[in-house]
Amino acid sequence: MAALEAAEAALGRRQEQQQAEEEENYDYDHDHGLGREDGLMVSEKVKSSNIDMKIPESELEGEEKGAEEERPKESDSNILDVSSYYPREKHISIQRHLADLEKLAGLREDERKPCPLCPEEKFKACYSHKLHRHLQNLHWRVSVEFEGYRMCICHLSCRPVKPNVVGDQTLPKMGAHYHCIICSATIGRRTDMIGHINRHVNKGETEPRFTTVRAPKSYEVVKESATDVQVLPNHFTPQKTDSYFNPKMKLNRQLIFCALAVLAGERKPIECLDAFGATGIMGLQWAKHLRSSVKVTINDCNENSVAMIKENCHLNKMKVKLNKKEEDSDENVGNGEENSDTIEVTKMDANVIMHLRSFDFIHLDPFGTSVNYLDSAFRNVRNLGIVSLTSTDISSLYAKAQHVTQRHYGCNIIRTEYYRELAARTVIAAVTRAAARCNKGIEVLLTVALEHFVLVVVRVLRGPTPADDSARRIRYLIHCQWCEERVFQKEGNMIEENPYQQLPCDCHGSMPGRTAVLLGPLWSGSLFNTGFLRRMLLEAVQYGLDEAQPLLKTIICESECTTLKPFYTHSPGDENKQEESGVYIRTPNISTESYLVHGKRKSEEVLRGTAKRQRAERSTRHPPFYYNVHRHSIKGMNMPKLNKFLNYLSEAGYRVSRTHFDPMGVRTNAPLVQFKTILMKYSTPCVYVTQAEGAVHLSGDIQMGEEVPAAAAIKVEEADSAEDDKAGVSAAMFTQPYPTAD
Repeated sequence: MAALEAAEAALGRRQEQQQAEEEENYDYDHDHGLGREDGLMVSEKVKSSNIDMKIPESELEGEEKGAEEERPKESDSNILDVSSYYPREKHISIQRHLADLEKLAGLREDERKPCPLCPEEKFKACYSHKLHRHLQNLHWRVSVEFEGYRMCICHLSCRPVKPNVVGDQTLPKMGAHYHCIICSATIGRRTDMIGHINRHVNKGETEPRFTTVRAPKSYEVVKESATDVQVLPNHFTPQKTDSYFNPKMKLNRQLIFCALAVLAGERKPIECLDAFGATGIMGLQWAKHLRSSVKVTINDCNENSVAMIKENCHLNKMKVKLNKKEEDSDENVGNGEENSDTIEVTKMDANVIMHLRSFDFIHLDPFGTSVNYLDSAFRNVRNLGIVSLTSTDISSLYAKAQHVTQRHYGCNIIRTEYYRELAARTVIAAVTRAAARCNKGIEVLLTVALEHFVLVVVRVLRGPTPADDSARRIRYLIHCQWCEERVFQKEGNMIEENPYQQLPCDCHGSMPGRTAVLLGPLWSGSLFNTGFLRRMLLEAVQYGLDEAQPLLKTIICESECTTLKPFYTHSPGDENKQEESGVYIRTPNISTESYLVHGKRKSEEVLRGTAKRQRAERSTRHPPFYYNVHRHSIKGMNMPKLNKFLNYLSEAGYRVSRTHFDPMGVRTNAPLVQFKTILMKYSTPCVYVTQAEGAVHLSGDIQMGEEVPAAAAIKVEEADSAEDDKAGVSAAMFTQPYPTAD
C-alpha cells in the first residue's frame, strides 16, 4: 500500500510539473534531465523519492510533441524577434539578377546540378537547361522585389513548420517561404511578404540588416591623352552602369580641352567645372595638362561615380579635395604638394552647384538634352567666361522625333539636307534665350555637329545690350519644300501677307498650294569665331591632339568660307594680335596696360563699342547653311569631282568652302539656281558598257549614234581620276571621314 501511495504522489507531482512546463515553456531534455532505460523514460524527481517508477516512453513522447507544437505557434506570432535585428549574412534566396542565381547553382552543360533553393527530395539534380527553366519559372517568377533585390521563394528547411503526425511517426513538411531582406524573417505567403515589406516601409525601415559580401569588381584601365581611368566592363551602356565611358567621344573631349586651354591663356587661374563627371576623365585631363592654370571641380550626383572619380584621381597621383570646408584636411596622394595637383570632387545636383558657385568655364554633358541645366549655368558664370555643352538627343535634334524637339527646344523643324546645321542652330537658339533671361549675351566660338552629338561652345557677354543683340539674331527660317531653297525671315515687326515671296525661287508662284514651311525659331548668326579656332589649333598642335587637328582646319576654312590653305602653327605671334568681343588676348608682345579689367564699367564700354564695330564683319564671315551635291545632281549625268566643282564656283565669283556637317556638302553664297547651273555645266553624260557587244553607249538623253570604244572610255576615266588625285593632294584631309561619337 505504501508503494501505491508513493506512486500516486509521484504522478501528482509529475502533473504539476507538466502544467508548470506548459506555462514556462521549459525544455524536458535539458532542464529536467530525463534518462532512458530499456525503451522506458525514468524521471529523476521520481528517483529522488527513492521510488523507481517507470513510465512508458510513448506517453512522454506525446507530451513532448505537444510542447513542440506550442513553440512554433509562438514563433510565428512573433516574427520580428530580437535576433532578427542583428546583422547577419544575406540569405542565398535574395539576389539581384537571375544570372546571380544561376551562378549560385553552378550551371554546366555536362553535369547534373541540384537546385540551390530546393531539397533533394523535392527537386532532383538535373542538367543545365532543365535547371534554368526551374529557376526562372518557379523561384524567379514568384519573387518579391524591393530596392533592386529579388526575394525568391525558398523550399529549404530553414523555417519551422508544424509536422504531420501519423501514428507514432513524424513526417517532415517542406513549406515554401520567403526571407525578408530587412529583418531576415521568414514569411509563408507572397501576399503576406508584400504586406510585411510595406509595414517596414511605413515605419521608415528600408535599410537591410545583413552583412553583404560583395564580389570584387573587375575594372579595366583605359588610357587616353596620358590619363588613366578605371572603368567597369559594361561602361558602354549608360543604363547598366554608373560610370559611363565612351571611347568614341575622344574627339569631343579634345575639342573641349582646346577651348579650355585657349581660355587659360587669357587669364590665370580659372575655375572650371565638369558638371557630369562619370569617370572623371575630362577633369583629370584638364588638371594633368594645364596644371596651375586651372582649378578643376568634378561633380556627379551618383555616389558610385564619385567613388570611382576619387579612385581615378589616386590612379593619376592627384590630390582630392572633397569641398572647401575640408581644405585643411586634403588627402595627399602624389609625391608633390602643389595646388596644381588638387582636384575638388563634389556630389550634388548639377543645377545646385552651378547656383551656389561661380565658374569661368562650365561644361555640360548630360545623357540626352542639356536644356534643363542652361538657366543655372548662365546664372553665375563669370563675365567673358565660356559655357560648352554636348547634346546627345539626336533623335529630336535631327528631326526624327519632331514632337520632342517642340517640347524641349520650342522649335519646329523638319528633315532637310542641312539637318545637322539646323540642329546646331536649334541648340544655340535655346542657349541664347537662357542667357538673355539672365541679362547676358553670347558669342558663338565653335559649333560641331557629327553623327552622334552636337557640341556648342559660347562666350558669355554680361549686360542687357549684348543680351538684346543676341536675342535679335533668333529668327524664323523659310524653307521651300520643292527645291529646298532657304532664307531667314527679314527682321522687322511688319507682318507680310505672303512671307514666302522672300525666297529667291519662284516655286510659290508656279506650284499650287503652300510650297514652303516656316521653321524655327533658329539662331541666324555666325557659328564660328575664326580667331578663337586658330588658337585652338595651336593648342591642339602643342599638346599633340591628332584627331582634333584635321577637323579644326576644316572648320577654320568653313568659318572663312574659303578653300584649303596652308596653316602656320609654329608662330602664334600674328594670331595673338586679334581682338574678340573687345577682349585683348594676353600675350608677351602686348603690354599689361592694354588688358581689360574684368568687371569694370570702362571695360564694358569698350566691349560694347568694339562689338558694334565688328558686328557687320562677323555677320558676313560665312553664309548660312550648305548644299549637298548628291541631292542636286542631275539624273543620267556624272558630276565633276568635288574639289574641281569648288574651283568652278570660286571662278564664277562666289565664296565657297567645304563643311564638316556633311562630307558632300558645299557652303557657298551662290543661289540654288546658279549652283545647279554650274553643276549641270560641268557634268558629263553617263557611260554604260554592254557586256554582249563590248561597246560604250551614252545615256538616253544623248544621240545613240555616237559610240565610243569601251577601252578608250576607261582610259579617259583613268586620266581624269589621275588628274583629280594630283589636284586634290592638298585637300586630302577633307575626303577622310572624321571620327564620330556613339
